[in-house]
Amino acid sequence: MVRSSCPPTMEFEFASPDDCLTEFSVAENEGKIPFLEFFAGSGLVAQGMREIFKPIWANDICPKKAKVYRLNHGGSHFKLGSITHVKGVNLPETPMAWASFPCQDLSLAGLTGGIHASRSGLVWEWLRVMDEMPKRPPVLVAENVSGLVSSANGAHYAALHQSLLERGYRVGAVLLDARQWIPQSRPRVFVIAVDKRISIPNELVSTSANWLHCSAIRKVSVGLLDWVWWNLPEPKNNTVSLQDVIEWDAPFHDPATEARTLGLIAPSHRERLDSLGDDVRFVAPGYRRTRNGKQVLELRFDGLSGCLRTPEGGSSRQLIVIKQHGKLHSRLLTVREAARLMGAPDTYRIPGSYNDGYKAMGDAVAAPVVGFLARHLLKPLVEAIEHE
Repeated sequence: MVRSSCPPTMEFEFASPDDCLTEFSVAENEGKIPFLEFFAGSGLVAQGMREIFKPIWANDICPKKAKVYRLNHGGSHFKLGSITHVKGVNLPETPMAWASFPCQDLSLAGLTGGIHASRSGLVWEWLRVMDEMPKRPPVLVAENVSGLVSSANGAHYAALHQSLLERGYRVGAVLLDARQWIPQSRPRVFVIAVDKRISIPNELVSTSANWLHCSAIRKVSVGLLDWVWWNLPEPKNNTVSLQDVIEWDAPFHDPATEARTLGLIAPSHRERLDSLGDDVRFVAPGYRRTRNGKQVLELRFDGLSGCLRTPEGGSSRQLIVIKQHGKLHSRLLTVREAARLMGAPDTYRIPGSYNDGYKAMGDAVAAPVVGFLARHLLKPLVEAIEHE
């Protein structure tokens, strides 16, 4: 089992490989809506869906993420390997397919090679698989970073939109930020496509943009055919703070590393920390940045974590600075903290090293966001299909 409190430098314990094949009970899955899950990663989409939907086929290319998925969701329906080897004729019929396709070529922090580049371009393999199915799922969901709609003046999204139209879907995109449910700033775009033959319930659509549609989405929608303005209830304000997910007993950096890290704090941010009373316990996340040719550590003071990323490259590792008992300390987020920031329960099993666990979470989709979409949009859409 995963330790409840684990230092950043330690490895998590995990069960034997046989445990990876443990399935949910029949009773737990009874009555749930089946779906296909592409680029399934470490399973947080399945986690967010689990009250309503059940994955009956899932795929990912990463063995380490596959181990996380199987430990938490069973293994018989999970297929490890490249999507380029998947044949749609072999897949079961379902009302919905989900694809969290790679974001590297669309991320504003990356090279922005675009939706036709080698990694993010795997979305076309997903559509190829859909085309090969004897009966294409009537509901499709594609998830990615906000660069999908904002980069290249919306050309990347427009290409995806047009491809879905050509396959007989009506399409709309929404942007949801995980901060509305958990203490992490993590905006993501969700593209929801529905077969044109399906009558969409009136309450799920509006005649114009609303809280789900950022300026980039509003801009990219102009001139696109069969655009859908999805309409969902706005969630209540999140009251959970970063301090609520911290493992306060996790070890700090060694003294030398801590001194170097604290020495990088931007002067104005150090002043804010120093102004806090010695009886205050406070945590601030930070990233290393280069400002005017000098490296600094910039902190957040709004109770939110910055967006979790994968651990490749030192600048991607999110640090936290803790003030308690009148002293400042620093360390990396623990894997369990990262999991909590993605909405995973403490029972979620995360095998492997620190880097393995952090990547498993940093590459995932926040589970509460998925759950929100499942309850308020995807379930009603599938029910509409059943009434056709």
